[in-house]
Amino acid sequence: MLSRTKEFLRQHNYRYEKSYIRPLMAPESVYVFKFGRDSLNNRVIIRYGHTWTGRQRINEIDLRLHKQKHPRVFQNEADMLDYLETHLAQREQRNAGHTTDAEKV
Repeated sequence: MLSRTKEFLRQHNYRYEKSYIRPLMAPESVYVFKFGRDSLNNRVIIRYGHTWTGRQRINEIDLRLHKQKHPRVFQNEADMLDYLETHLAQREQRNAGHTTDAEKV
């Protein structure tokens, strides 16, 4: 599940951990990906169920960057990866600007 997301994280040198949660009262299962460069403070929460043929069907993907309280919700993996590519590129540029400011001092 989410092989493109795992590949994206590996290409951009992010560490990740995957854990599985089986809620007692809900019919859907949950995977939690924690990822980050230094600390694992970003989360992707995947809520999925099964079709009558037994295939896994993703119901919802929640993305919480930097311990956000209100997640960004995506319906599929492609939308989430598009958002991650643009957001992480902007974050890298901001961090590069901060390191050059620190080097000047």
